[in-house]
Amino acid sequence: RIHTEENPYTCDTCGKDLANQQSLKEHKRIHTGEKLYKCDICGQDFTHLKSFKDHKREHTGEKPYTCDICGKGFTHVKSFRDHKRIHTE
Repeated sequence: RIHTEENPYTCDTCGKDLANQQSLKEHKRIHTGEKLYKCDICGQDFTHLKSFKDHKREHTGEKPYTCDICGKGFTHVKSFRDHKRIHTE
């Protein structure tokens, strides 16, 4: 469904369409304020597991995204994607 951009699951609160039931379930936490994940290092709470995992890398220093052009490492995929643009400009 991700590749076909079908989003048959709709949030009854805001109308956002999502690809699957799990995504809808996680999305609804935005509206309820439910935060299932807590960092045991700094105590910050997270609604989504992905955000929680990304956050933990800030404490561990893990940088799983590495630029194949200059070798610079990144904790977050967004920072990595933003960085790659400097090589193509």
